[in-house]
Order: sequence, then C-alpha cells, then structure tokens
Amino acid sequence: MSFEWLKHYVPRGIYGRAALILILPVVTMQLVVSVVFIQRHFEGVTVQMTDAVSRELRLVLSPPLGVPRDDLAEALEIGLGAVALEDVPTSDYARWYDLSGRVVISSLNERLPGVAAVELPGDHVVHLYVERGGQAFRLSFARARVSASNPHQLLVNMVVFGVFMTIIAFIYLRNQLRPITRLADAAEAFGRGRHVPYRPGGAVEVRAAGNAFLDMRARIERQIEQRTLMLSGVSHDLRTPLTRLRLAVSLLEDDDRVPMEKDIDEMQRMLDEFLSFARGTTEEVAQEVDPVSLVHAIVEDARRSGLDVTLTHCNGAGEMPLRPLAVRRALENLIGNAVRYGTRAEVSVDLAPKSLRIRVEDDGPGIPADKHAEALKPFTRLEPSRNQNRGSGVGLGLSITNDIARAHGGTLRLGQSETLGGLQADLIIAR
Repeated sequence: MSFEWLKHYVPRGIYGRAALILILPVVTMQLVVSVVFIQRHFEGVTVQMTDAVSRELRLVLSPPLGVPRDDLAEALEIGLGAVALEDVPTSDYARWYDLSGRVVISSLNERLPGVAAVELPGDHVVHLYVERGGQAFRLSFARARVSASNPHQLLVNMVVFGVFMTIIAFIYLRNQLRPITRLADAAEAFGRGRHVPYRPGGAVEVRAAGNAFLDMRARIERQIEQRTLMLSGVSHDLRTPLTRLRLAVSLLEDDDRVPMEKDIDEMQRMLDEFLSFARGTTEEVAQEVDPVSLVHAIVEDARRSGLDVTLTHCNGAGEMPLRPLAVRRALENLIGNAVRYGTRAEVSVDLAPKSLRIRVEDDGPGIPADKHAEALKPFTRLEPSRNQNRGSGVGLGLSITNDIARAHGGTLRLGQSETLGGLQADLIIAR
C-alpha cells in the first residue's frame, strides 16, 4: 500500500514534523480517553441517577392512597403543575453540546410511561411533561439529580493540561533540534563556499554527525588548498620556459615565428584556464552585490571588446550575497562560448525573491539534449558541430561556470533557445 499522498499533508521542516510527532499522539490519546471515560463514567452515572429519580417521579404521578400528590412532590423536591394539552411540547429538547442530556432523555422515556416531552434548557433544571388520564402535568426538578455536575470540566482540564505539557515538551524538543538545524546551516553554507563557525552539540548521535562534518570539511579544504598550490607551482614552473621560448621565437624569421608564437599563446591560454579551473571561487569572499548592475557592466565590457551581445531585459531589483569576480568569470565564459559558436548572444536577468537567473542565448548549433550532462564535465570537447573551425579550447568553460554556480548554491542548466535557436544557458543562483 502506497502512502505517497501523505507527503502533501506532512510539514516540510524538522520543527513542524517534530511538533506533529509530539502533538498527534497526545491529541489522539486525549480523544480516546475522553470518549471512553464519558461513555463508561458519565453515561453509567447518568443512567443510575436517572433510574433513581424515575422511581420518585412514578411515586408522585401515582401516589399511595391517602397521600396528597402535591405534598409528596414537595417532600421529594419536585415541582408539580398542571398544564394545558396544547402547551405540551411536541419533541424533546437538549443543547447540542450537552454530553449527558441525551442519556437523561432516553432513560426517562424508557422508565416512565406517558412521557410526552423532556426539556433540558440549561444545567440547573429538567422539565418533564407527562399525560395521565387526559390531563397533562409538568414536573420540574434539579438537573444535578440525574447527571453528574459539570461534565465539561474533564475536557477543559484535559485541553488545558495537554496544551501546557505540549508546550513544555516542545521547549525541550527544540533544544534537541537546534543542533541539527545548526549542522544543516553549516553544511549548506559550506556547500555555497562559505565557512561559518560551527561547534558540535546536542545528543550523542548529533555530535557524531557534527564531528564527521568538521572532519569532512577539513579534508575538502586541505584537498582544495593542495590542488591550488600544486597547479600554482606547475604554472610558475611552466611560465619560465614559455617566456624563454617566446624570447627565442622572437628572433626567428616571420615565416617561422608567427605559427610558433601562435602555439605559445595557445599554451599560455590553456595554462590560464587550468589555473582558473583549479582556483574555483575559494579565493573570493561573498559580498552584497546588485546582480542587475553587475550583469549590465559585464555586457557593456563585452560590447566594448567587440562582441555582439545584447542585454534584452532585467526583471527585479535588490542586492544579494555574490562573489562578483566569480560571477563575472562565469558570465564571460557563457558569452564567449555564445559568440564563438554563434554570431551573436542575448543576455537576460530575472531576480526573484528566492533565486537569480542569468540567461545567455546564442544562434549557434547548440548542444543536443543527451549531451548536456557531458558538456558540464571538465576537459570535455563536443564533436563535431561545436568544434568545427571555431578555435581551439580545453573544455573547461562550462565546467568552471557550473562550479561557480554550485559554489553559490545554484546550478547551470542547458537547453535550446526558443528565440535564437541555439544554446540556452541558465545560470541559477539561490538567494
């Protein structure tokens, strides 16, 4: 049996689910106890008390010989009076929330012959209408004689003390859930490239998870640092021989010098891309930035560089935490790919309350849908359409952009442009 439909009614947050786990059993137990207690206690007590009063009422209605009916009713504290037949109610009456009233009415109808109607207008009196020998009587007596007093007190006490104990339990439960939320916040911040202070706390299992997170974060940071240092060292070691080669080539004739300088420039560019991929966004701190102004400045810089790129529209306003240099690098990669594989590019910005979307579209050959995941991998060069006579590359542009998006807690989505027909790249960043 599938319970997938329950997911639509279960809270998404841990506090909401904890409250549901805490409150649902308490409320269910209170309801069950209330129903059982009312049925077994109030109903049983009411039946017994009504049976005793029914005997007294029968005695008043059929008094022994020589005993005046009015004197007997007065002695039993029962009000007795004659009423006209047309004034007798046609049906019983009890308030809808009267828990024991229905039992009183049912018991009096069963135990007294000739009962025409029973009225329970409140908690203090019962009116009983009886027809005998063509004459109608109204008998009135205290409600306390046929049912337990204040039956609602049970429900009031259970609700009050249930709410009170639930609040106390939730306070203690919140103290246990707080370390879990702190761990989630630290993990989310690290996933976005931020380092927030975190100290394990809470239960033993939560502390173990927190210590494991700290160890994992430390290992990842050491690995990133070692990778950056290694590639920085390789870059430093390679730049020296490249400089010597450039100086040596400059002394050659033009016919031999031009192709060799082109190869040296290509090696330099590849080396710079390797370093850019290795550094990622670890060297930059996030700051409050207006993304619309940032994208506008990047597009203007690209236009001044001779690229055919247009900023079509910008929706939304405000600031959000970003690494501006990293976002610039990512957007420049997308614009560079767009004009390299197509003839022009269009850029748009949509700033929503929960996310930022920067879209770059081109009129090039695009990327097939089954190649989108492969295109985001480093050192991937798709064949054949996007590499024919388009200049060389090392296949790191989309990978670097995707890493920058992930460092901001977002992603890079590829698709087909509906307006230009080429590639559509959406850089999505969570706010």
